Amino acid sequence: MKLHMGTRELELDGKYLGRLREANDLMGNPEALRARMQEDGYLLIRKLHDPQKVKAVRRVLIDNLDANGQIDRSHPLDEAWIAPGARGSFLGGAKAVTHSPEFLAVVEAPELMQFFSDFLGGPSLTYNYKWLRAVGAGDFTGAHYDVVYMGRGTRNLYTVWTPLGDVPFRKGPLAILEGSQNLERVKATYGQMDVDRDHVTGWFSNDPLELIEQYGGRWLTTEFEMGDALIFGMYTMHGSLNNETQTYRLSCDTRYQRADEPVDERWIGENPIAHYGWMQGQTIPMEEARKRWGV
Repeated sequence: MKLHMGTRELELDGKYLGRLREANDLMGNPEALRARMQEDGYLLIRKLHDPQKVKAVRRVLIDNLDANGQIDRSHPLDEAWIAPGARGSFLGGAKAVTHSPEFLAVVEAPELMQFFSDFLGGPSLTYNYKWLRAVGAGDFTGAHYDVVYMGRGTRNLYTVWTPLGDVPFRKGPLAILEGSQNLERVKATYGQMDVDRDHVTGWFSNDPLELIEQYGGRWLTTEFEMGDALIFGMYTMHGSLNNETQTYRLSCDTRYQRADEPVDERWIGENPIAHYGWMQGQTIPMEEARKRWGV
């Protein structure tokens, strides 16, 4: 099967694109999960969330998109077909959705918070700000570390990527660059950047093959089902395949850390300030910054 990532076509199970490894057999063993995170840079956990609760979130999000004219009503509403002329949406600040009881019942579920308390070895917290996306036709995410967007607190911070519905290969699932958590030179340069402070575009690269040719490894992905989740650290390079369908890829990103460690002030509180300087004024292209860093 040939899949697209940006402008590149990659053969699944070929030289450049492989499959993520599941970690369900390690559930209930925090030490083994920590070792796997160090080894792989990620944890793929099937049905980490209650699928019925995720389905409820999906309904809330689709209703919101529909109210804004972004859903093609000539198809079943739950399939989230993209209305003619509509594009993808970022709803991170849409608290009517991201702080709805349905949404919080998934991303702040007691069992999820307990998972992180066990994994981190102490009481956990999650950022008040939630990242929520409806990815449109042809859209994808370029390769990046999350630390450049949220690195002012502890670096022992983890992202949970939750698909809000099934995400087959052609709907643009997330992909991880194998071994990218060990790229010390990249971590010491790009990984020290702050998009609000440094005014540098956040994606490290739009070209997935360039990264493999320079740093080795493969891109790893999978098909996701309702309730699945992908967990990874701040120094795991990730992006996504292209959404090659005419339906939205609905997903959210939430962050978790120990409650007693420093927290990035941009993402907590009743009304988090979020990004305030990124893409404001003159922005340094990543290509220019990478030349300066030698990466």
